[in-house]
Amino acid sequence: MRIRIVDAFTDRPFSGNPAGVLLLDAFPADDWLQKVAMEVNHAETAFAHRLSEDSEADWALRWFTPATEVAMCGHATLATAHVLHVTGAHEGPVRFATRSGVLVATPRADGSFTLDFPTAPLTPAPVPAGVADALGARPLSAFDTGPNVGDLLVELADEKTVHALTPDHKALGAFSERGIIATARAEGPSRGYDFVSRCFFPNVGIDEDPVTGSAHTALAPFWSERLGRAELTGLQASPRSGRVHTELRGDRTLLSGRAVTVIDGELTA
Repeated sequence: MRIRIVDAFTDRPFSGNPAGVLLLDAFPADDWLQKVAMEVNHAETAFAHRLSEDSEADWALRWFTPATEVAMCGHATLATAHVLHVTGAHEGPVRFATRSGVLVATPRADGSFTLDFPTAPLTPAPVPAGVADALGARPLSAFDTGPNVGDLLVELADEKTVHALTPDHKALGAFSERGIIATARAEGPSRGYDFVSRCFFPNVGIDEDPVTGSAHTALAPFWSERLGRAELTGLQASPRSGRVHTELRGDRTLLSGRAVTVIDGELTA
């Protein structure tokens, strides 16, 4: 069985967010899927199989972290679309049937893909007691991101503060279902991005996610309202780093980026 490791939201190997991708004939037992994801040991491993022509989507898609199945994942969706197109398994826009509904990935002329995802509903929330100590910085504001994303989004004072975070990952798990999105406005437009973020998801087995597509369904409406523009670029400032181009379209958010295959091998188990 072929297994590929794809770096998503980047055009360079060894940056962006790596995802395992397996194209299957059908989904085997959940226990096997979880064991493969644990073995791959990246933020997510994506499993997909082709659907019948009368289905509402082209492929079924599921995502697993090393610890659990998740309801939404942007970078592994991008990685899967990349594999489908470079292998010739699918041409043109691909519709994925997922736990978050039908998600569409559309190839662009420049080699990137655009993902059509539901926009996360943002609800203002009080800054929880203890979150500043766990994060290592005092938030200016906090927002609940709804059930699909399941994070607490916190705004920090500036870009420098986001880069300097050294959180207590175990302590962060107490404040939301999945984890924390920390964000701030970019220091200046000359940098080529509008906002920065870092994402910490201890409750699903990911201390820091390198580049998180799903988080940008919350970051896009947050920063579009503040900056007055529907189209923005976010830099996720993890050690691997990556950029996500966002376009807010009401209850949908478009996420665009590139992907590159770095490993193409055989799963023997």
